[in-house]
Parts: sequence; C-alpha cells; structure tokens
Amino acid sequence: MFQQLTPIIKNLLIVNIVFFLGSQFVPIAYNYLPVFYPDSPYFKIWQIITHMFMHADLGHIFFNMFSLVIFGPMIEHVLGPKRFLNFYLISGIGAWLLQMGVQGVEIYNATGSFFPLHQSLDISTLNTSNPGLVQEVYTSRMLGASGAVYGVLLAFAYLFPNIPLQFLFIPVPVKAKYMI
Repeated sequence: MFQQLTPIIKNLLIVNIVFFLGSQFVPIAYNYLPVFYPDSPYFKIWQIITHMFMHADLGHIFFNMFSLVIFGPMIEHVLGPKRFLNFYLISGIGAWLLQMGVQGVEIYNATGSFFPLHQSLDISTLNTSNPGLVQEVYTSRMLGASGAVYGVLLAFAYLFPNIPLQFLFIPVPVKAKYMI
C-alpha cells in the first residue's frame, strides 16, 4: 500500500502526524494552531493554514489520513504534485470560508454585525440577543484536514464517477458518484 503513495501524499501524512504528535506533547498548540472566527481575539492569520494539520484525537486523524491515502494518489496522478497540493490547500481554505460564513451569519443574527468586536472591545459588553452563541463562536476552534480531504473525495467522484467502491458496512459495490 505504501509503495503507491505519491510524494505529496507522503509529505501530507508526515506533516499531519508530526502536528498531531507535537500537539499531544505540547497541548498549548490547541490554543494557537486551530482556526478561530476572524473577529475573535484568538484568531491569528497563520491559523488559516495550520488548522488543516491539527486533529482532535486519534480517530479524527486516522480517518482523515486513511481517506487521503486511499483516494489522494489517484487525484495526485491526474493533477500532478503541484496542482494537487494547491487543490488540497484550496479545499481546506474553502472549507474554512464556508464555516466562517455560517458563523458570520450566526453572529450577524445575534448582534447585527459580522464583526461586532471591532465596535466593542469586550464580548461581555456586546449588545446581543444571544450572548451564549456569541461566546461559543468566538471561543470555538476549527481543526482538522476534513475539509481538504473532502475536496479530494469530491475530485475523486468527479474524475472517476463509475469506479465501484465497497465499504465494510455496505456489502454491495456502489459507484463513487453515489457513495461520495
């Protein structure tokens, strides 16, 4: 299985494992490397990239990396290494943008502004209809390669729609375009 791994897939596996192991030994990494809402005092610009390499637990990283190993090499062969890496990173950033869009709408509905902390320096002084929601959005973290990996899965379903996939829980082969 590891003989078919392409260069970018190997490097993504290594980086994700290093980040995961490092965060297990240095738990404060969970305060600086996952991404926060852009108006949050915890948000740092580098988090837009680093969140893709952080994972909550062993199951989280296992399933993301397993999916990447199974589906990624075929996509990397089609796109080439540079284009695959760009696609992977853009998929992860796109997932972040979608999540921030949803959270932005929640914040806007609660406060009347997408960036209320720019008008008020303290969350406790915000004029809001739902202070618990605002507090949750501003302190919750987004982490993991799931968005980037799902981009790879969508590319697989688009490029190879009729390849039959068989998973343990479904004993009948199903075409990729339906399974994904």
